[in-house]
Amino acid sequence: MKPLFTRGPSQETRLITLAILAISLFAMSYYTDWLHSARERLFDAVAPLYWITGTPERVTDWAGEQFRSRDELLEENDRLKRQVLLLEQRSQLLAAVKAENTQLKELMNSAEMVDDRVLVAQIIGVSPDPLEHVLLIDKGRDDGIDVGTPVMDAGGLLGQVIEAGNSFSRILLITDSSHAIPVQVLRNSMRAVAEGTGDLYRLKLRHLANTSDIREGDLLLSSGLGGRFPAGYPVGEVMSVTRDPGKPFAEAEVLPRGRMNRSRFVLAVISDRGSGLASE
Repeated sequence: MKPLFTRGPSQETRLITLAILAISLFAMSYYTDWLHSARERLFDAVAPLYWITGTPERVTDWAGEQFRSRDELLEENDRLKRQVLLLEQRSQLLAAVKAENTQLKELMNSAEMVDDRVLVAQIIGVSPDPLEHVLLIDKGRDDGIDVGTPVMDAGGLLGQVIEAGNSFSRILLITDSSHAIPVQVLRNSMRAVAEGTGDLYRLKLRHLANTSDIREGDLLLSSGLGGRFPAGYPVGEVMSVTRDPGKPFAEAEVLPRGRMNRSRFVLAVISDRGSGLASE
């Protein structure tokens, strides 16, 4: 009876055959060019396999690079934002210092025109009551300030001291509704009384005769009457004059020359004339 399966060559025979074949191929490749074209075609055939097997690594590298680039961009963005904020802060500080220097120069120029001794003070507080125009400065009796001491800035009179402590003083502005100051028109020396209205940008001249020689644009100076303010200090400029034929008196609105809500430094005018009350 014939066997169903034919027995093939042994493993030793196969191994020897493959070894002889490998040595022959190596020798042919090393000593001849017969296999060069075949090797190139084989390389072209398996090259896509190399590319495919390397794809996961390339994708991983690309993703990592993208995440690193994103993180670096976010970090750089945060750093630039911090730098911009820092530069803005420095710019604001420089602008504030420049404004202070300008204001101090203006005060010094004003001080040269004042015959009495003056003292530079800084405003450190404002009354929280909207109906009260009162400031707090960092100078007091220890510095020579007393009740009634006039206070001005580079533009003109601001007010006078109503309360003096050892190191601090309270100033009542001339725009306060309880304040009044004798003034005269620079152009013709006509006298009047400027009263506060409770508005930081407006004073009023009341009880003017309809025939009074006063007009828009006239500069008002302190007259010195009453001894509470020295004479010759700018108080305000006439904005408008109202004359009603049906009324016995005219009225004028005045824009204060002093920067009531914009000054940071002020001049306290120290004199030996004595002190008075806070208002007329």
